Amino acid sequence: MFHRALGLLRPKDVDSELFDIIYTQCGDAEVEKKIEEKITQFIDRVEKHPNRKNQICLSFYEVKNKQASWFTNKVERFYWEYWYINLNVAHHPKGHSGKSNLSKVVDPGESASEERNARRTVLESSLREVMFQIIKFVNEKKDHIPAIPNLECVTFPYEISISSSSDSAFGMDVIRRMLQTGHPTMLS
Repeated sequence: MFHRALGLLRPKDVDSELFDIIYTQCGDAEVEKKIEEKITQFIDRVEKHPNRKNQICLSFYEVKNKQASWFTNKVERFYWEYWYINLNVAHHPKGHSGKSNLSKVVDPGESASEERNARRTVLESSLREVMFQIIKFVNEKKDHIPAIPNLECVTFPYEISISSSSDSAFGMDVIRRMLQTGHPTMLS
């Protein structure tokens, strides 16, 4: 979000709670609150529907006033950039029951700890790679970004959508937006 922020900001470096990664926030309480709400929604969805592929879509748009008619809205959104982030959250068993033959040979606590550390290292590396990809894309592709609407805004108008592999309505919504607004720049 920081890379599409506008105006006077107070960027803030944040240490990840789970990984040895530092990332930058806009420093705007309202933006961070909205992002935290969406993270909570995502976690709730993953807990209710484990082992599904999920997608987060961050869409940036500009608002244009349009002449009102019987069937159209006076204000219309023109989406100019979508960030699609595909996530597959897998749930792993929490531990051994202690009744397997393996527990007689190897301490299951030590083995589970090593597995957890290996998964954590892979996840951290994957997250770091995705973050660098996003930074690379947003810094390279800027010519489609519209003029800044006003300096009072902290970010371009945006919305965050969350879907899973079974949400066909979400897919139709994205197709509808693309047909209405033309070809956006897409990150995946």
